[in-house]
Amino acid sequence: MAKILFNGLTGQVGRALHHLVKKDTAHEWVGLATKDCDLTKPEEISQAFTKHKPDVVIQVAAYTAVDKAEEDSATAFAINEASTSQFAQLCKEAGAVLIYISSDYVYHSITDRPIKESDPCQPQGEYAKSKFAGEEAIRNSLSEHIILRTSWVYDKEGHNFVNTMKRLGGSRDSLTIVSDQLGAPTYAPDIALTVLTIVNQVLTSSDPSNLYGTYNFSNSGVTNWADFAREIFRLEQIPCQVAEQTTEDFGAPAPRPKWSVLSHAKLKSTFGITPRSWKECLKECLS
Repeated sequence: MAKILFNGLTGQVGRALHHLVKKDTAHEWVGLATKDCDLTKPEEISQAFTKHKPDVVIQVAAYTAVDKAEEDSATAFAINEASTSQFAQLCKEAGAVLIYISSDYVYHSITDRPIKESDPCQPQGEYAKSKFAGEEAIRNSLSEHIILRTSWVYDKEGHNFVNTMKRLGGSRDSLTIVSDQLGAPTYAPDIALTVLTIVNQVLTSSDPSNLYGTYNFSNSGVTNWADFAREIFRLEQIPCQVAEQTTEDFGAPAPRPKWSVLSHAKLKSTFGITPRSWKECLKECLS
């Protein structure tokens, strides 16, 4: 029986993973919240790893405050790069596998077709740079890894676009929302299921080296934030009108990628995973 250690227990993906693996009797799963292991404290990371002796580590936790990272890059890099680098080194020493949840923000390069994992990365802003730095730290020290890049994450609970729209839309007649960023919302339980599928295949493969590497995962389809909000309001029967604006007019401190449409071909061919549509997942979330 393999032991699998994951952090970010109280975050969207970590919480979804925790609910999913409760019934998994094939492996022993241990979830850590910040109170159990503060990723800004290297000694706590070492202590957690030594205590649990995992065969697989899933780095779910991340600094995700995109705009705040512009002012607090030190914390963003401490969590997204330094702690990831430490886990990679610990995994290397112990012969463990590391899975790292990354972001579409690392690309910021392709604008006219679904982005492949082999496309160039040009991260903009401190958050994006810290996530890519975490990836590079893994690639430079540990071959036994999976990097999973995802986009526009949301869940029933937590601070995310869906819950923000439900709150604001219920109290206002209209909202002005960015419409020139294209991508796919991704439901946290679907990310969790993808991680579980990957873990199971890595642990049961006769040659898992063929599975290691970088993959994209998002729900399928393409939308923008304004149309995403309209679909939320339609499903929730909220009579809030949506006006559109550009990214430049919105003027957020951190740059956002205009194109986050991810190719799923590599994930499907390697692991047999076909993402569900974002509309199907949103409907499930809101029901």
